[in-house]
Amino acid sequence: MYTMKQVCQEAGLTYETLKFYCNQGLVPNVKRDKNNRRIFDDYDLAWIKSLICLKKCELSIAEMKEYLAMCLEGPASIPRRKKMLTEKQAQLHAKITSLQEASNYIDWKHGFYDDVLSGKIPYTSNLLPPADEELWEAGE
Repeated sequence: MYTMKQVCQEAGLTYETLKFYCNQGLVPNVKRDKNNRRIFDDYDLAWIKSLICLKKCELSIAEMKEYLAMCLEGPASIPRRKKMLTEKQAQLHAKITSLQEASNYIDWKHGFYDDVLSGKIPYTSNLLPPADEELWEAGE
């Protein structure tokens, strides 16, 4: 059995987050010791680690509760769980694509600035009047 502190250390959660998850009903069947303190078994710890992954997948608390309810239904809810996760995965893939585009832009800007600083090309900016129409196209 694990204490709250041990679960937090093992799962990489803050005490407040674990307490919040418990109070929200996201950790079902929480057991208590003789002093009425929450204690957790290996199954609880594994589920709490799953909650962390679901949070990283950007599920809201409401979505996490819905997912938990489906899990508690057993195998019959697997198709609905898969659908929920598939939809969330599509959103994550779109976000990854957007972030990759942003990162590519920064890579391009670094190259542009490096070329300007090394004297390879003159500095141009979309914010400043062009000195030469050709350079206007390549700048900011």
